[in-house]
Amino acid sequence: MTGFFARTAARAGATIGLALFPSRCRVCQSWLEIPGERVVCGACLTQLIPERSPACPCCGTFFDGAGESHYCGSCLESPPLISRHRSYGRYAGVLKSLILLYKFQRYSVLAGILADRAHAAFRKDEDLWLGAQALVPVPLHPKRERERGFNQSALLARELARKCGLATVEKALIRTRSAPPQSTLEAADRAGNVRGVFEVRRPERIRGGVIVLVDDVCTTGATLKECAAALLGAGAGEVRAVTLARA
Repeated sequence: MTGFFARTAARAGATIGLALFPSRCRVCQSWLEIPGERVVCGACLTQLIPERSPACPCCGTFFDGAGESHYCGSCLESPPLISRHRSYGRYAGVLKSLILLYKFQRYSVLAGILADRAHAAFRKDEDLWLGAQALVPVPLHPKRERERGFNQSALLARELARKCGLATVEKALIRTRSAPPQSTLEAADRAGNVRGVFEVRRPERIRGGVIVLVDDVCTTGATLKECAAALLGAGAGEVRAVTLARA
């Protein structure tokens, strides 16, 4: 009888596993045949490589073509609130597919994979990490978080913080009102959509520290800018940022 129940439990576990983690790669549709593969196959993951183009060392904007990294005109003219911003890659190809799977199809297991890649790309970047006190995820409004089931930026921040040996500070920076998703708006409307929607409720947790904001995608930078304004206004000493992709 014990053997029967054990076999039944094993079959049930396998069925649940197939439901949670499909047997085909969600990017290329090939079979997941290697032990440990989940959601995305190893072949697709090999296409996840950090962007090698030159970039602005301040805002992180990628430049087309060859050459050395250098400050962009905007940062030279008016230094942004975020002193250092690093993105893993451009919002395209396999990276975009994984972010969409992670964010909108609730494959939260991808948080660890994406954080691994970001950590490998940035772990030696002293300008980004030197003196950093804590990682702070860009918050979702509670209503949006309930609808999605999780905050994708918070999961990324936890995974990245664990690898970096830093703390994660959540619920200190909050979103005070629900607004339309930035992805649904034109670039010209995005700044107004998030203006004034972030607030620091626990200033003692960030006061005087070097804070690293974490988000999945940066498009116009409006969300990160508003988060940085709230953090600096509440007493943070410096704000930097890490994102997976730049759109």
